[in-house]
Amino acid sequence: MKEPSPAIALVPQRGVPGPGAAAASANFALPGWPLFRLGFRPFYLGAAAFALFAVPYWLAGLLGLVELPSTMPPLLWHAHEMLYGFAVAVIVGSLLTAGKAWTGLATPRGATLAAMAGLWLAARLSAVWAPYAVYALLDLSLLPWVAFVLIRVLLRAGNRRNLPLGAILMLLATANLMFHAAVTGWLNIDPLRALHAGLALIVMIECVIAGRVIPAFTMSALPGRKLQAPPWLERAALAATALSLAAWVLLPANPITATGFAAAGLLHAARLWHWQPWRTAARPILWVLHAAYAWIPGGLVLLSWAQLGGVAASVGIHALAVGATGGLIVGMITRTARGHTGRPLKVSRLEVAAYLLVAGAAVARVLLPLAMPAHTADWLVVAAAAWSIAFALYLWLFTPWLLSHRLDGKDG
Repeated sequence: MKEPSPAIALVPQRGVPGPGAAAASANFALPGWPLFRLGFRPFYLGAAAFALFAVPYWLAGLLGLVELPSTMPPLLWHAHEMLYGFAVAVIVGSLLTAGKAWTGLATPRGATLAAMAGLWLAARLSAVWAPYAVYALLDLSLLPWVAFVLIRVLLRAGNRRNLPLGAILMLLATANLMFHAAVTGWLNIDPLRALHAGLALIVMIECVIAGRVIPAFTMSALPGRKLQAPPWLERAALAATALSLAAWVLLPANPITATGFAAAGLLHAARLWHWQPWRTAARPILWVLHAAYAWIPGGLVLLSWAQLGGVAASVGIHALAVGATGGLIVGMITRTARGHTGRPLKVSRLEVAAYLLVAGAAVARVLLPLAMPAHTADWLVVAAAAWSIAFALYLWLFTPWLLSHRLDGKDG
């Protein structure tokens, strides 16, 4: 298969490393374990490993093959851990890495970064083996710490454009606190509402970041084309999405929220149309992001339908969680890990296979049960297998890179 041409990197690169790059790296290797040199390394590795094992474990529990954690209802464990275990790990790793690129200032590394990653890992393990209070305390500690670090770096650099991302991290931490308070009975709300709030905030992060990187990456690969959506469309799509998601979290199902979701879905579809996804067919490193983003309007329309009782809300939730979040994550953790380890932005067959498997998992989890509901259990097995194999491929390829120094000998 012919490799795609590289698009723009998230970090400056001086060409593709030549045959002597590895030797140069060995000669000028920086002290310390590379795994804790920049945020993406431990958190991408941890997120991929967690994605590989958590979904089959959940499915095995549903089928009665293993015993799921007894500290909370199994559904709550699954939903919470895929948000705050898997997705949040990628968000944290990305923002700690991007914070350094945005400001030129150091973000946590070495022992501090190891402590952050260890805290994340301890929370995941304690969900299964520790008392609930221990799990909640560990789980609630990471996001405020990361938000404080990110906001401090942005303020020191005068980078106010990205401060809302720090605020969203604090809102995610607040939603997480409400979840744990609801599970323990300290707060009289349905814990699922707090998880819906967490998913809504993650979707908003995706909408903001995708609006920056997808057209930029695509224009870099297709010189001379202007692919930005009109400013009014950008503002309208984000506003409609935020208002609809807030109504979904705070209000009972109603036709007004359904109308808002439908409008938001159409606005995101128009946004994607302006980015001309059909021109990226020969470049997997680009089409994976376009294909994943297409699940955002799809998921919003499905949530609109669910507000009217046409489908279960879980259909739209999984369109956003598996299709959009999973697809954008697998696309970004391959691209950014390549860029930040000094490798060319040309994906291999293994990465393309991972992209297709995550996309297939979304289809099997969302669309096939709608078309053939009698085989829903079979489709869940197919989705879980495709998802896990995708992240196994990522780990097979990227683990040696994430544990090694950059090919070009630079810090990072």
